[in-house]
Parts: sequence; C-alpha cells; structure tokens
Amino acid sequence: MKGIRTSGVLLHPTCLPSPFGIGDMGPEAYRFADLLAETGQQYWQILPVTFTDADHGHSPYHSLSAFAGDPLWISPQLLIKDGWLESSALTDVPEFPADRVDFSKVRTLKLPLLEKAFERFLTGKGKEAVRHFIRENGWLSDFALFRVLTRHYGKPWSHWPVDLRDRRAGALQAVGERFSIPLQREAFLQYLFFQQWKDLRRYCNDQGIQFIGDMPIYLPFHSAEVWANPYLYKLTQDRSPLRVSGVPPDYFSETGQLWGHPVYDWEVLVKTGFDWWVQRTAHNLKLFDRIRIDHFRGWVACWEVPGQAQTAVNGEWVPVPGDRLLDTLFRRFGCLPLIAEDLGTITADVRETMARFDLPGMKVLLFAFGDDYPYGAFLPHNYRPNCVVYTGTHDNNTVQGWFSSEATDQERNHLYGYLGKRPKTREIHWEMIRLAMASVADTAIIPLQDLLGLDEHARMNSPAGPEGNWQWRAPETLLPEPVAGRLTEMTRTYGRAPEK
Repeated sequence: MKGIRTSGVLLHPTCLPSPFGIGDMGPEAYRFADLLAETGQQYWQILPVTFTDADHGHSPYHSLSAFAGDPLWISPQLLIKDGWLESSALTDVPEFPADRVDFSKVRTLKLPLLEKAFERFLTGKGKEAVRHFIRENGWLSDFALFRVLTRHYGKPWSHWPVDLRDRRAGALQAVGERFSIPLQREAFLQYLFFQQWKDLRRYCNDQGIQFIGDMPIYLPFHSAEVWANPYLYKLTQDRSPLRVSGVPPDYFSETGQLWGHPVYDWEVLVKTGFDWWVQRTAHNLKLFDRIRIDHFRGWVACWEVPGQAQTAVNGEWVPVPGDRLLDTLFRRFGCLPLIAEDLGTITADVRETMARFDLPGMKVLLFAFGDDYPYGAFLPHNYRPNCVVYTGTHDNNTVQGWFSSEATDQERNHLYGYLGKRPKTREIHWEMIRLAMASVADTAIIPLQDLLGLDEHARMNSPAGPEGNWQWRAPETLLPEPVAGRLTEMTRTYGRAPEK
C-alpha cells in the first residue's frame, strides 16, 4: 500500500496454462502464485471475474452481472478433488490450442462437466452449503432468474413479455415455480465459482500475494442488474436506453469508443444513499485486496451519447456526484484500497477528486515518449509516489509489439535519450521494466507478456478493434528460470521485495 514499495504481475486467470483450453482456478493458478512469491512479487492483478458471454467475445468488460462469477473459470480438477466429479469424467478431454482460448470448444467441454457436478448436487451433496451461499448473496436470485429467462426468451430483456420485463411479482413467482431446477443450477454454479475463488485467494494471501481486481463502472443493457434495477439508469418508458456510455475520440480511436452501456441516473442513486454502489463495493472487497476502478473519470463526469448513436463523437460530459459517492464509501468501509484508472481525457476536476481522497492513479510507460516529452505525466521523473506504474495494460500492445510495430521514430529516439543508450531490440522490454521498477511509484505492475518479451501476437485486447480479443494464453513454463531470476533481482534491487 502507500509508502511501501511493491510490485506484481498482470495476468488474467483465463490466460493460465490448463489441459481444458482455458486458464482456471485449478493447480496452475496455485503454481503461478508460488512463482510470484518466489520472485518477490506482492500483487497479482487480474481483469474482471464476472460472467461473460459468447455474443461479446467473452469480454470481461461486457458482463451479464456486476456480481456473478464466470463458470468457465471453474476447475474440473478441483471438482474431482472436492467430490463433485469422478476422475473418469476427464478421460476424453480433447486437444486445445496452447496459445489461444477457443471459447466455443471450451464451453463444449466444460458445460457438460458442470452439469454432471450439478446432478450430484441434486442427489443431496452440499445442499446446506449452497443454501447458506444463497442466503448470503442477495444478488443471486435476480441473476439466476435473468439467466433462465434469457435462455428461454432470448434478449434483450426489454423485449420479454411485459409482466416479466417489468418484474411483476406474480409473473416472477410463476417463473420460479416453472424453472425451479434451472434456477438451482445457476445458484450451484455460482457456489462452485466463489468457493474455488475463496480457496485460491486464501492461498495467495498466505503466500504474501494480494489480488488487485478490476471493477468496471458500467454494465451492459442486457444484464441482470439493469433488468433488476431499471430505475437506477436513464431508460425510456419502454425500457430502452435513453443515453449510453462511451469516451470521446482519443489515443485508441478517432471516433471515440461507443461502449453502449446505459448510464446511471445519479439523482436516483443519491436519493438511495448509493446503496447499490455500497453493495457492489462490499462484494468486490470480499474478492480482492485492492480494487482498480476502470474508467474512474466516470465517477466525476461521464460521456453521455444519445441512445441510438452510431459513434461516440456527438456526446457530452455530464457531471457526476463522485465526491458524494466516495464520501459514502469511505464512511462505510474506512480504509478503501482503490486504484483510479485515470487514463484518457483527464480534466482538473478528476485530479482534484483523486487528490481529495488520496487515490493512486496509473502511469503507463508506453504513453511516455510522445509529443509531450520530456514533460509528460507518464515519464518516471514526473511521478509522485502514490501511483501505480505499468509498462502497459491489457488494452495496450506489448512493449515489444509497440516498439516494433507502433512506435514512431520520434518515440524510439525519445526512449533512447531517456535511457541514455541504444539497447538491442530484444532487450527493450527489460529496459522498460527497469524504468518501472526503479521509479518512485509505490507499486509497479508488469504484464506477463512483457516479462516474457512477447510481440504483438500476445496482445490481450485491441479497443474498438477486430475480433479475437481476450484469447491469449501463457506458455506452460509461465516464468522460465532466467526470466524469474532477472525479475527477482530487479525486485530486490529497487526495494520492492517483501522484507524477510
């Protein structure tokens, strides 16, 4: 935390090696935690853990729920260990691509395995534990209903029968009786997810590793929370989005990014005492040790675009009572371990809010060597300690990919000047890692792709770009010995390793 120099690695769990085509919460996650501890790291940063769907490429930033976990993360090996599956269930696992997630093929394998585990639950195993889990998670009943109704009627929910669209009590009761078994299935899968996550987090914490989780501000229109709480959003009378989210033209897109999420009705949120945000924050604090607020500036002002717009160009900034929200959250939770994602268009009011609540922001070295050199905020000599520095994020190219394919001659020359030398191309990623580690930033986070020196083919996401995002998978070695040794040395050299 603030005042203590730390470092960590950014790696989404779906990227982990696994015989099942996608990283999960099984043995490889525990092995990665061990590698982090052995190299002196204190943080494992991940992307959102929430429920994803095939229609949006399984993007973790387009979730069907603010609370529900993604069942594709559930480890079949742990299901066997915990008695939910027989070992014979894994005798016919097909071959999967080693370097990419084939989500369709993964679903074909994993969903029947999860169904077998559910069948064992129906025989009586774990009934009381699941009942307790349901009682402790008030969001679960709405999510289960939403999932069952989506499968039955399709989407969006605004096109469902009016009595279900508007959540009339009699209609919801009838659905609960009609779809009792499917509703139990959804609750059971969430129980499995959060049980495996709880065990993994406990293990990581015991190894001195803390999780940095990611909490996107917005939710898609077709999500459990918007259906369950339409009054919290700017919707029309027929429940379609009146105003939607995005960002204006920026580094990533000349026409901005039209996210299309319905925006909050902040006047209503104020009247409720921000209850929904309090519940969401409490839920995330059960999962993570620190929370990165994605698109933090949306808590100060949001870029609102007309609901039927095709691009984000014709939007406007609308003020948001972020100070009041943060006051409420800090009163409720005391020391709130937030990281503000303050990239993109950042104005004075955003900086003032961050300063008022002493929130660390983000510094990305790939942004440091452009036209504002040597005065830019992303250059290490301009940092203040209360920040988190990254070589790049999940939305950036890798360092090697950037240097070889995106950086201009001017940016490369600025980098050479800053380093005071002209290193070999194959060493560029280590030079950037060194800049991050040596900086005054309290925390340095390095994507695993940059530790391995991988090129643009290892990029996780291209915002507003083509299909094929969120699919990268790490090699089986994760951290080869030379890489682990070099990381350990840098972590110790720059005072970021935990004291023994």
